[in-house]
Amino acid sequence: MTTDHAPVRTRSYASIRSALVARHEIAILDVREEDPHAKAHPLFASNLPLSRLELDVHTRLPRLTVPIVVFDYGEGLAQRAARKLVELGYTDVATLEGGLRGWEQAGGELFRDVNSASKAFGELVEAQRHTPSLPAEAVKDLIDRGENVVVLDARRFDEYATMNIPTGISVPGAELVLRVGALAPDPSTRVIVNCAGRTRSIIGAQSLVNAGIPNPVAALRNGTIGWTLAGQTLERGSARRFGPVETATRDTAAAAARTVANRAGVRRASAADLKTWFADDARTTYLLDVRTPEEFEAGHLPEAQSAPGGQLVQETEVVVPVRGARVVLVDDDGVRANMTGSWLAQMNHDVYVIDGLDARDFSETGPRAAPRPPAPPVREVLPAELSRLLDASPPGDIAVLDLTTSARYVSAHIPGAWFVLRADLEHALATIPPARCYVLTCASSTLARYAAPELAALTGKPVDVLAGGTSAWAAQGLPLESGETRLASPRIDRYRRPYEGTDNPREAMQGYLDWEYGLVAQLERDGTHGFRVI
Repeated sequence: MTTDHAPVRTRSYASIRSALVARHEIAILDVREEDPHAKAHPLFASNLPLSRLELDVHTRLPRLTVPIVVFDYGEGLAQRAARKLVELGYTDVATLEGGLRGWEQAGGELFRDVNSASKAFGELVEAQRHTPSLPAEAVKDLIDRGENVVVLDARRFDEYATMNIPTGISVPGAELVLRVGALAPDPSTRVIVNCAGRTRSIIGAQSLVNAGIPNPVAALRNGTIGWTLAGQTLERGSARRFGPVETATRDTAAAAARTVANRAGVRRASAADLKTWFADDARTTYLLDVRTPEEFEAGHLPEAQSAPGGQLVQETEVVVPVRGARVVLVDDDGVRANMTGSWLAQMNHDVYVIDGLDARDFSETGPRAAPRPPAPPVREVLPAELSRLLDASPPGDIAVLDLTTSARYVSAHIPGAWFVLRADLEHALATIPPARCYVLTCASSTLARYAAPELAALTGKPVDVLAGGTSAWAAQGLPLESGETRLASPRIDRYRRPYEGTDNPREAMQGYLDWEYGLVAQLERDGTHGFRVI
């Protein structure tokens, strides 16, 4: 096993680029937090912060022999992450030669924001297919005049509920081809597809065009950002959602979706193929159920993970970080897997859709338990006992460290608790006054369990983990406080997206759109993508 200070081998930009172009399996991992990741990274880099490595790595990198390259910007995180991956059983781990600076100095293109590859692909689709679109002013005029128009919001429902185009209905991207026949049965009804910015609007509208629906279709140009920049008002708190679909509508959509998938080069698989692939140690296989989360929990294949198709196309590097892997999609209607697969195939993924399933195959219920390495043994303290100890101890005697997300910490945390990024523990301790003992928590204390031995080694003091985390503390009615009361680490775990929320500066929104417009040129300079548009 690699020791704490043993160097990890490096891999060059040229070697990584060759693997990408040849479609060999490779996972390029940015182990920094999300905000620095969003400032600059290679096109196919997947953000897997060192802080959360044990929570996510076995889901995102299911094959222990997959080639992995980790990088940072000189913060020292990459070496630590590489050693941790080796400890977890991964056998082909390297750091990027020279880190992110080395990538750039070798001629590698750097992208910003999150989901860059998917967004660049969306811009390429619009550039090559000339996806029809309408500006916000024109769509508002159609709505105000009571024209025969339906607005379909292709984002996740929670995004839609935050703010939406007036009259809009939540229809997440993979649902569009399946649901549009019920939502716009009159072929003369104009269908407008929107998202927050551009990508899901473009992909959603082009999905309907590719499927050959008879209605006139257009993307809302620049989504809710365009609507806001036009000075128009958004609705908030809406709950309009798609309804059930009749058999004839589903069958028509299924036939159209399969035709599109065949054109894109999606291949077919059976349950027997799947069993063989999962036993293959030489190739990574992802099995993704692209239906809604509610349908997934009602019944799914035992090995599948939930990945609603619209978000999968939008966030491919999150769900499928191994470039060159085998991606197997499943649904129970023949529409959503084929339409999602058609886009992934165009994004140069090796995509299969499973045929021949029936209701008996969807035997597993509930959410999928994430595979995680065993947590080390820790001492626990119950919420009521911690509350008593805090009340009875001198100030500063017990330090409570909260490893949850910064947004969750700001919303509610144990009074006196410090916000700490797990990967930043050593630096954070320089801010936190020394204590007699320490208590680690997070929302559930799952992450806290992995971090406890690290904190004990750094401090030489007793470390307890709060049983059930801050959620258990709150469930017992114990006091909470909110705000940025004690930040021992910077709030860099979450990148503030210019297209989220309702209070973003106009300059940030316009800057985001300007960046998206330039993505096609960046793709050409990068030259590793292999995208093709049917």
